[in-house]
Amino acid sequence: MRAETENLIQNIKQSLELLRRRLDWDNALRRFDELTALAEAPDLWDDADRAQKLMRERTALEQAIEGQRTMEQELADNIELIALGEEEDDPDTVTEAEAGLARLKETVAKRELEALLSGEADGNDSYLEVHAGAGGTESQDWAEMLLRMYVRWAEAHKHKVEWIEESGGDEAGIKSATVKISGPNAYGWLKSESGVHRLVRISPYDSQNRRHTSFASVGAYPVIDDAIEVEIEDKDLRIDTYRASGAGGQHVNRTDSAVRITHEPTGIVVQCQNDRSQHKNRAAAMSMLKARLYELELQKRDEEKQALHDAKGDIGWGHQIRSYVLHPYQMVKDLRTNEETADTQGVLNGDLDRFMEAALAHRVGVNEDADA
Repeated sequence: MRAETENLIQNIKQSLELLRRRLDWDNALRRFDELTALAEAPDLWDDADRAQKLMRERTALEQAIEGQRTMEQELADNIELIALGEEEDDPDTVTEAEAGLARLKETVAKRELEALLSGEADGNDSYLEVHAGAGGTESQDWAEMLLRMYVRWAEAHKHKVEWIEESGGDEAGIKSATVKISGPNAYGWLKSESGVHRLVRISPYDSQNRRHTSFASVGAYPVIDDAIEVEIEDKDLRIDTYRASGAGGQHVNRTDSAVRITHEPTGIVVQCQNDRSQHKNRAAAMSMLKARLYELELQKRDEEKQALHDAKGDIGWGHQIRSYVLHPYQMVKDLRTNEETADTQGVLNGDLDRFMEAALAHRVGVNEDADA
């Protein structure tokens, strides 16, 4: 066996052992058995909220356990295949197994990153807000493109997307929108997307085909349950009702039931218009406000997050985290990590994993430097 192949095998073994320790393997198996027994109880769904949390925890554990077993089996299979190929003097078999090891190394590296999503709310669902910057139709169209990008990302990861609020643009696009994205580690991944996103392109709305620069901001906030207490005083709230003003279709209604809540001490504004019931919209808006205030508290405890949540800042040059250039060349570049790709259409169609993974690795590096 070649020395570099032996080194690759050793690296994969070390990574898999680290993943086992992070998963707390024996306790994970024990907890999975407990959850399976609870899931089979005839009265499970008497308490729907409790049942959903239980099934979600069980599914996450099952995926982690099966993923670990699959990777360990792939390693064993490829090692055996190399030995067989060398024994039978079959270089093609050896080459195939070495390629399998290279793919496995990438899979293991991604799992190591996922294992770092251990923040207080990383495993939670996420609210995602998109706001157009100054610039009228150009920025409003860009905001809608961004929203579509995140919906495509969510769908590719089999996450559920629920429209909460949408305010249509003057001529095209959107002024703002809020969606709820539900799935494993949704907030853990999406939190790295908070910030200002810049687009450079030939404008389809400019009759002279001039190049335009547009900005839109993105904010991600964790969906939190009643187990987390966030104190909100009625005297600090201003509550307004209005008629939904979105683009229409399936996303918004046409009643006066839309609700906007302003938290005056912080200036945070949330709104909901996805239900015909004003009571339900108010409850959903309060849930979003709770999420925003909780995320604000997380920031205070983690200085590294502050650049990711600047809702008060101008949507412009000084606050951008990523540039999307469609003219005169094709390039998407993250300004925090220097991760970049020329596959602009792939990114706009939701292929964001490389940027999210790089941001997570960067965050971990920053925290390690701070602890050193």
